[in-house]
Amino acid sequence: QVQLVESGGGLVQAGGSLRLSCAASGSIFSIGVMAWYRQAPGKLREWVARISDRGTTVYVDSVKGRFTISRDNAKKTAYLQMNSLKPEDTAVYYCSAYIVSGGPGMGYWGQGTQVTVSS
Repeated sequence: QVQLVESGGGLVQAGGSLRLSCAASGSIFSIGVMAWYRQAPGKLREWVARISDRGTTVYVDSVKGRFTISRDNAKKTAYLQMNSLKPEDTAVYYCSAYIVSGGPGMGYWGQGTQVTVSS
């Protein structure tokens, strides 16, 4: 029943910005760490950013200073603000979260949202 739904992807020119959202729903007791990953065509899925339940953030070096991960615990939603986008940021972006739902916690994944940055 637990589901992560992503939104906010789209097409943007280099230098532009996008804000991705990841909303959790279902029978949720608590949400631990939330993270964003991305996967470009022909490449492995890459971790991008994470945020703990307390709000501590960590980023991959390639997005530091440009991306900001945040969360709204009341809304059970994580965000990824992406500024100064580059063509190499083009990928399917996935949200992941550690969620406790009636039993032992486990990781969940969203369906992915396409981000395309044109040059």
